[in-house]
Amino acid sequence: MTYDLCIIGGGIVGLATARAYLRKHPGSRLILLEKERGLAVHQTGHNSGVIHAGIYYKPGSLKADLCRRGAAATKAFCTEHAIPFETPGKLVVATDAQEEAAMALLAANARENGIEIEILDQAALQRKEPNVRGIGAIFVPTSGIVDYRAVCAAMAEEIAAAGGTIVQGVTVDRIVEGPESVTIGAGTRVWEAERLIACAGLQSDRLARLAGLPIRHQIIPFRGEYYLVRPEKSGIVRHLIYPVPDPALPFLGIHLTPLIGGALTVGPNAVLGMSREGYARFSVSAADMLTYLRFPGFWRVMRQHLRSGLGEMRRSLSKSLYLAECQKYCPGLDLADLLPYEAGIRAQAVMEDGTLVHDFLFLQSARMLHVCNAPSPAATSAIPIAEMVLGRALQG
Repeated sequence: MTYDLCIIGGGIVGLATARAYLRKHPGSRLILLEKERGLAVHQTGHNSGVIHAGIYYKPGSLKADLCRRGAAATKAFCTEHAIPFETPGKLVVATDAQEEAAMALLAANARENGIEIEILDQAALQRKEPNVRGIGAIFVPTSGIVDYRAVCAAMAEEIAAAGGTIVQGVTVDRIVEGPESVTIGAGTRVWEAERLIACAGLQSDRLARLAGLPIRHQIIPFRGEYYLVRPEKSGIVRHLIYPVPDPALPFLGIHLTPLIGGALTVGPNAVLGMSREGYARFSVSAADMLTYLRFPGFWRVMRQHLRSGLGEMRRSLSKSLYLAECQKYCPGLDLADLLPYEAGIRAQAVMEDGTLVHDFLFLQSARMLHVCNAPSPAATSAIPIAEMVLGRALQG
């Protein structure tokens, strides 16, 4: 059988794209291939679980629009499928005058994006969060939390109910585009599809190269390490607590995040990963390391961000330094409060010249679209991202 569409990747972007396609084209023949024996195993299942409101993004930008629409769509999807989510709100906390000035720019951004915010002075911050220290904060009441694995499970159920096929545990090792179809192989198994969309996350550059597309970037893994706050201290904050982000970096900084179910995590940092999919501490993949060590863009980005990279590495190796970063705005935390928790790995696309890719990166041919970078917050924005991906893939 030749499928109308094959999607590679069982994370939230791949699943949302499959769901959107079947809603637009009921009765179509769709197959989704996932190399793991489960869905949402990598980036989707290892993030902070935040439904972002979109205050960080340039007014009028694509990311701002996708995030705002994605937050509403995610909450609506959860309501429809009885998936628990909460909206505790987020506090972006300034701890000094420099951060307060940056916070004011962030607040202006939020207002231009049409996002509801409240500016808190030091006294108002203390009333809202007695255990948080700062000279001011932005309160974003619409920021929420959800388990994105549960969202993906519900999307998979929709796909199956609409007649789509999901095959897990198959590692694609060949992609051949012909004039009328694309052949996808995994060992002895072969599938034919009129069109292919690859949403492969941490392996997206490798899938694009496998398909014969010219790539000028590489995925560099950045490891985000979290701690679980011991249960007795999980009520130390009631809201999501974020630092004012450094605009020069693509990461939001170490934050405190309540989880569905009542737990509280702190993190992540952002340290160079030695394995694309090695979540245990000190995981090493020689193949992954050799891949980026041979890539000129890696050395250029390391030189550009050497100081911040060394700081992240020190915090990774020293729990005390990691704690000190948290204590800037939550001084009531102690070393004994930080318990082990599974890390996440972010797929950061880097160009040959060392430029960090902050926006979407697509590679396309006549019958294929490869999503080579879907920037944060891709989980929040997945439903409208899927519409955009389909629009590009099916044009013409």
